[in-house]
Amino acid sequence: MGKQAMDRSEHTDPWIRSIEVKTSPPSLKDNTADVDRLIKGIGKELGGGEVKVDLSLAGKIPSFLRNHGYQAETVLYKGVSSWHLTELWPPADAGSVCGVAVDLGTSVIAIRLLDLVTGDVKGEASFLNPQIQAGPDILTRIHFAGREGGLQELQTLLMDRLNKEIHRLAQSRGISIQRIVGASVAGNTTMTHLFLGLDPYWICREPYIPVLNRPGLIRPEEVGLKINGRGVIFVFPNTGSYFGGDVMAGILASGMNHREEVSILVDVGTNAEVVLGNRDWLVACAGAAGPALEGGVASMGMMAGPGVIDRVLIDPATGEIHVRTIGNLPPVGICGSGMIDLVAQLYLAGMLDVRGKIVPERCGARIRKIDGVPHLVVAFSKDSGTGEDLTLSQAEIDTLMRSKAAMHTILTTVIRMVHLEWKDFRRFYVAGTFGSYINPRSAIVLGMLPDLPLDAYEALGNTSLAGAGMALLSLRKRNEVDGIRNRVTYVEMNVNQEFMNEFSAAKFIPHTDRTLFPSVP
Repeated sequence: MGKQAMDRSEHTDPWIRSIEVKTSPPSLKDNTADVDRLIKGIGKELGGGEVKVDLSLAGKIPSFLRNHGYQAETVLYKGVSSWHLTELWPPADAGSVCGVAVDLGTSVIAIRLLDLVTGDVKGEASFLNPQIQAGPDILTRIHFAGREGGLQELQTLLMDRLNKEIHRLAQSRGISIQRIVGASVAGNTTMTHLFLGLDPYWICREPYIPVLNRPGLIRPEEVGLKINGRGVIFVFPNTGSYFGGDVMAGILASGMNHREEVSILVDVGTNAEVVLGNRDWLVACAGAAGPALEGGVASMGMMAGPGVIDRVLIDPATGEIHVRTIGNLPPVGICGSGMIDLVAQLYLAGMLDVRGKIVPERCGARIRKIDGVPHLVVAFSKDSGTGEDLTLSQAEIDTLMRSKAAMHTILTTVIRMVHLEWKDFRRFYVAGTFGSYINPRSAIVLGMLPDLPLDAYEALGNTSLAGAGMALLSLRKRNEVDGIRNRVTYVEMNVNQEFMNEFSAAKFIPHTDRTLFPSVP
């Protein structure tokens, strides 16, 4: 409900508009051309501004006006300096005028169908990015795109699935696909290139140059998006190779660029993208956090979904492990936020030491040796949804420890770069699916997030999708995206000795310097 309210509140200056027009028919005393007559009628409703009409649409206007009594429902979008007529419908046609916001995630794609007149959310859907079959990560896909026909295959995989899901969502709401006249797309730099069918080859090669940074407004037919062919797509810009439109959308959704207080936004996936600043300045960086934070390393690791463990509580006296799953179903796996909860609880119960090593005498019957490697049983077979023990190995815990150390080091390094301390921050935004489920207290216990008051943390959910929706509904917000891009200073996370020293110190729970985490026992 919060996301719907946010979208509606931003819907005050639409740049895609539906306007009912009624004009007088021509006569010997009024021989104004048909297109000019229609534009004049539109202009009265718009209150001024140039209106452009494509030649292919202009040819259809004379017969349309005569067939419908010089009345029409017109759809227009605002370009850089003028309005563009995109569609004519009979005035009696009923139906919403809609657009779709897209979060173009590397692993998961999310779409939101919006009514462009009211700003209401008509429906949402999410699904695995089909490009995973060509490569699970960005680097693999860049290499795949370099093969003969590889780039086209990646774009086709993406567009076919995206079109299928948009059509399915529209059909479930009784909306004609022709009534979807706009889209807004936010993704990282590589995903944006693959959406546009642009070769990402130079993104991962020194000096790391994208094909373009500001795609702007494009037509659906240019990329094969099967919405109204005369519609328009706004594609979020990126800043260089590693800071993309998804983070621009996150800044927009958080509103941190309007606040006087200094805040920080973290979007955690395989990469951790970090933005800090306020209305006067914004600094951003990105670094590898590791797939453990997405649940992608543990054998029982899964993306958030039904039956996946997202909360863990351990009785320190008995070692009893209590889990909560999404949908309250028998556990089938664990997501990244559940992993953080689990390891933090194991430490607090004395079942892990400060190095993140299993303490056998505290774990009792939960210890298993598999191929010579210690495993800890999180859920016994009789309680699991798979019929088998769900276990966590020492090697998997070690991987999470490296990921949490990387996260802490990225955050510590970037705030030192701008000569700030954690006490200077009043708000810490955590974005993405990870942010929706994470327990900040567990992340603090591990030493992954700073030891701030818990009320400083705010989970924003999918800020990429929310920002895409805001830019789709509001001209002011669409224009604000370029302002954000121009203000962000991106800093490279150079692997220097200081960085590596901090990383080594952060591989303990919560840290070798316990004064940094006074609330952790």
